[in-house]
Amino acid sequence: MIVAISPRRDLVDVEPKGECDTQSLTDSVTDYPVENGRRYHKYHEGAYPYPNDEQELDRLDMQHHMFKLVMGGKLYHVPLDAPKQILDIGTGSGIWPIDMAPIFPNATIIGTDLSPVQPTEVPENVHFLVDDATEDEWLWDTGHFDFIHIGNMTGAMKSFKRLLRQAFKYLKPGAYIECHEMDPKPKCDDGTMPPENPDGYSAYAMHDWFDLNMRASQETEPSRQFRIAPQIERWMKEVGFVDVEQRVFKVPTNTWPSDKKLKDIGKWSESNWLEALAGWSYKPFLALGWSKPEIEVFLADVRKSVQNRSVHAYMNFFVVTGRKPLPNE
Repeated sequence: MIVAISPRRDLVDVEPKGECDTQSLTDSVTDYPVENGRRYHKYHEGAYPYPNDEQELDRLDMQHHMFKLVMGGKLYHVPLDAPKQILDIGTGSGIWPIDMAPIFPNATIIGTDLSPVQPTEVPENVHFLVDDATEDEWLWDTGHFDFIHIGNMTGAMKSFKRLLRQAFKYLKPGAYIECHEMDPKPKCDDGTMPPENPDGYSAYAMHDWFDLNMRASQETEPSRQFRIAPQIERWMKEVGFVDVEQRVFKVPTNTWPSDKKLKDIGKWSESNWLEALAGWSYKPFLALGWSKPEIEVFLADVRKSVQNRSVHAYMNFFVVTGRKPLPNE
């Protein structure tokens, strides 16, 4: 079932119905602002710069499928043994908890997000909560979870390391964390990608798109970390996780690879980028002083770079896992 609620009492109206209390969301959560034709989160408005509308939810489902292909069909990599409490932070469309539900039918799987946009018909062991993981205190007692999954937090918050510290607090001793994160910096191994131009626009517009997002995340308020994937392994160790392991997978920007699996991943990657670019660009670039027409002209060049099969570009997808040590470790 779905429980679309928030633990923050100022956000909900409580009505007892049937065997349990259901909480209807107030306008402070569901009165979504619409800007430039896209819909955004209302709860903690402005903290998260990307859309929450149906177009974005469909894209997130597509991206989830792509990452499953990248990981050989896996949803997780840690050695889970009959977990009872699982948390998915930033659940988005809710597809990861829904896919996990039949694998662990005896576990309670909770997905949290800033908006109640998840499906209403879901497995009975899946629950969704409206909550902000950057809060100082979470809804549960410390040491509650057997497994915490965090995915796709690029550009979402000021300090990802702080989120890891919070996750450490709410994991049981011996329990696991797993982070799935794309590094949006384009890479190339064979010299087919034009170089960056630090003094102006590059011949490959994806370079400029990445640089502008980095600038927007640092120079506008609220500041956000746009490139987090390569640093997660170090942050996990600094927070106190042990047995930290990092896996890095190549995700081609389009179908340029000759390898069949990589070509298939590239097909999904190209579609994902073309769907994502507008939603990922409007708020950051407007905050830099760009106009909407300027953004559209620039994104046309970025889309051409994504579709350019003569450039053998890819991004790295990071899977980083760790374990909270036992008291005697």
